Amino acid sequence: MATKEEILESIANMSVMEISDLIKMMEEKFGVVAAAAAVAAGPAAAAEAVEEQTEFNVILKSVDAAKKIACIKEVRAITGLGLKEAKELCEAGGTLKEAVSKEEAASMKEKLEAAGCVIEVK
Repeated sequence: MATKEEILESIANMSVMEISDLIKMMEEKFGVVAAAAAVAAGPAAAAEAVEEQTEFNVILKSVDAAKKIACIKEVRAITGLGLKEAKELCEAGGTLKEAVSKEEAASMKEKLEAAGCVIEVK
């Protein structure tokens, strides 16, 4: 009997059509259904799906000097910081929020940019 490594190597050397036929044969023999999307998409698509980011960091890059007060107010509203801490953050820049959802990060970015901030979402 072939080892798992030998079987895997044999499958790696098959064409897509041969693999498709093999899957059909296995479905019939064992009475199961394989997920067709995973086979058709291949490993590259599976890797992309795994790498989709779900948490984002909102980073303050700079502040428009003419709108500094509006920026400080918005930073305070978003972070809950005191006036002094929000002012220091606006002057120095830095991370406002970490591990927020994509929608929340987009909402924060929109509000802060309207107040005159330059924002980066990572």
